[in-house]
Amino acid sequence: MKIDKFKLALLPITTVVFGIFLLMLIVYVSQSIPIFKKEGLAIYTTNVWKASETGEEFYGVLAAIYGSVYTSVIAVLIALPLSIGFAVFVVDYAPKKLKEPLIVATDVMAGLPTILYGIWGAFVLVPLLKRFVMEPLYEHFSFIPLFSYPPITGYSYLSAGVLLAIMVTPFASAIIREAYRMVPRVYREGAYALGLTRFEATKVLLGYIKPAILSGFLLAFGRAIGETVAVSLVVGNTFNINPSLFAPGYTISSLIANQFGNAFIYNYMPSALFAAGLALFVIGLVINVAGLIMLRRWSHAKV
Repeated sequence: MKIDKFKLALLPITTVVFGIFLLMLIVYVSQSIPIFKKEGLAIYTTNVWKASETGEEFYGVLAAIYGSVYTSVIAVLIALPLSIGFAVFVVDYAPKKLKEPLIVATDVMAGLPTILYGIWGAFVLVPLLKRFVMEPLYEHFSFIPLFSYPPITGYSYLSAGVLLAIMVTPFASAIIREAYRMVPRVYREGAYALGLTRFEATKVLLGYIKPAILSGFLLAFGRAIGETVAVSLVVGNTFNINPSLFAPGYTISSLIANQFGNAFIYNYMPSALFAAGLALFVIGLVINVAGLIMLRRWSHAKV
């Protein structure tokens, strides 16, 4: 009976959390209806941003959706190996005197305001990438689509992706590090007792914390795709769909941040921005649901 009462006491909290989630979804859907009635799904399938006070408005956020996913994928591809490597180094290889300072440093990085990353990225990271990465790759490998766009300014998908990777690495590494640290000591001893090398033992132990690695991936992707200020300063803010890493682009978050201030001058721009936010909402929801399904399948397989 006590357990039932305890569950009943937790029900209002669960209801509030779920209610907030549902309310957010309802608001985004309801506010997007005007642009859906005017354009239909063209809001998501076209790359046009025509703001007009004479009634000739037309909005398409395909470039922003593309840029959000593209930069987030770049960030995760960079951040995940860094996070895993950092976790393994801190737990297994770093001298005791360095362990705590390294952990504190990443915690400080996680707590820094994103605008600091954005300013640093615009004035330091972008010039460095342009000079030492983009220009050499373009000069020698411009025939490859990924490097085919001339890096005129350096503000690009690559700059945004690298900056996002730097920003999300502390979050992902914290999850992976704590999970790796909590692997039972008997497993480590057993791996070495079987004659495995340190590299082989590390691979086995990382396999044991796959859920934590997947959680780190989800956190990194969610953090990257929703970042606003820092990305706005380095992505180029151009309605562009290009496979090249060096091309400027847009993300949904930066689009909303840049256009929201004057959106209410126009009839349909606020609704278009809500529709863009709805797309971001759905992308995040799909990624997280897919991750939960993978975690559940992994846990059943272990059983």
